[in-house]
Amino acid sequence: MEVRRAVIALAREAERRRPDLVTTSWWKEERGERVFVDYNQMARDRTIACAYSLRANKRATVSTPVTWDELPQVEPDDFDLLSVPQRIAEVGDPHAGIDDVAHDLTPLLEWAERDARDGQGDMPYPPDHPKMPGEPRRVQPSKARPDPS
Repeated sequence: MEVRRAVIALAREAERRRPDLVTTSWWKEERGERVFVDYNQMARDRTIACAYSLRANKRATVSTPVTWDELPQVEPDDFDLLSVPQRIAEVGDPHAGIDDVAHDLTPLLEWAERDARDGQGDMPYPPDHPKMPGEPRRVQPSKARPDPS
């Protein structure tokens, strides 16, 4: 639970700092062109794909790390089992240094406490996940009815 709180705090802080680029909006209709920080990868019982894992589709697309500079020009379909080895040979591995530095979660947990004091609690869980205590309503904004409470 602490790691989820830390991820949500990080996502909210990134959104505060760059609202033009980053969003925590779960609903696609609210995101626009912004990058969604998927805090639900830290929901209970979730498993996440690691860098360079294959997707279960006909093209065998690959979960591929990119640099911030590359982000505006790439699409997920750009990377597949055949193209990624060539990419690594040409540009290197943006993921190579991930273990070079360890970071402390304490500042993120402090941000989570600040957010909680400011009335920002948990975020919506994935639709297939059990409803959690303190979780906000899970309804697409365009389909929401007035809250009965």
